[in-house]
Amino acid sequence: MKQLFILFALCFSLPLYTQDNITLLFVGDFMQHQAQIDAAKRENGYNYDDCFKHIKQEISRADIAIGNLEVPLGGKPYRGYPAFSAPDEYLYAIKDAGFDVLLTANNHCLDRGKKGLERTVWLLDSLKIPHTGTFINKDERGKHYPLLIEKNGFRIVLLNYTYGTNGIEVTRPNVVNYIDREQIKEDILSARRMMPDVIIACMHWGIEYRSLPERSERELADWLISNGVDHVIGAHPHVIQPMEIKRDLKSPAKHVVVYSLGNFISNMSKEKTDGGAMVKLKLQRIFRITRLIDCKYSLIWTSRPEVSGKTNFELYPASFVDKSINNEEVKLMNRFLKDSRYLLKTYNKGIEEYIFE
Repeated sequence: MKQLFILFALCFSLPLYTQDNITLLFVGDFMQHQAQIDAAKRENGYNYDDCFKHIKQEISRADIAIGNLEVPLGGKPYRGYPAFSAPDEYLYAIKDAGFDVLLTANNHCLDRGKKGLERTVWLLDSLKIPHTGTFINKDERGKHYPLLIEKNGFRIVLLNYTYGTNGIEVTRPNVVNYIDREQIKEDILSARRMMPDVIIACMHWGIEYRSLPERSERELADWLISNGVDHVIGAHPHVIQPMEIKRDLKSPAKHVVVYSLGNFISNMSKEKTDGGAMVKLKLQRIFRITRLIDCKYSLIWTSRPEVSGKTNFELYPASFVDKSINNEEVKLMNRFLKDSRYLLKTYNKGIEEYIFE
């Protein structure tokens, strides 16, 4: 009888002691200005492979890499600001670089109207890239939102909303996720019914080019967490804003809030807009409870052909400032790194920099 009791106890207790880990990597805005389109132009199409070659390995290290696709794939004619439409090859390169999920609720998602929204969704689906934020119709939203990603035995739910779409109204039956607290509250309840390990809200919000978040973003982040969201990742201002770990007073839980990751890749050259941050979250599940065990950021800078003398735009990790790049690149990259580090060391709470080669 004693042996049977021990066997029974082992059968039911062993799963409680399993320990699993997952790493999530978030990046900012995938822009596509006219200079980027022109630089990628080739005789037989467009080529963006050089853009991500220096950071591809770091992206692949993450179990799930997530970015904000801030351009529709609306087909020809390809154009930059103010009404974007990127070549399809841009998306091919993003997928090849190792990105697993793309967010589409942002102020440029309707730049090419109904055709642009639907063609973007179609192309993402055709490449089997999970995405969320914009939908062909309400039925499709009902089927695929909130977005559930399963990896390493984890169930990750992503929410995505935008403050607006540059005054362009969505054409029915298309759906864009706008920031609406009543709708978000319903979506969080739907997310919780999925029995996820973690719920992450990706918010397109804030004031462009401001290095500190507005009170409204801080209040919304707190509201999201109080309603069941675990972590909040922000974009839109085109500059980096602070990040923090908020502690739950009623439990050991810790919540990451990133107000803006800045640009991931763009042709912006104004101070503080020519780079961005990648934020890495490491989650661990033990005793059937998932907790944040680590969060760090890494800085990346965009080198432009007119500065580098190279054919295409290239993303450099922070470690490249000490490598064989030209003097003008070093000067501009150092400016970005200095400004970003000063801001983040001053205002960040519990999140520090990491550097990769």
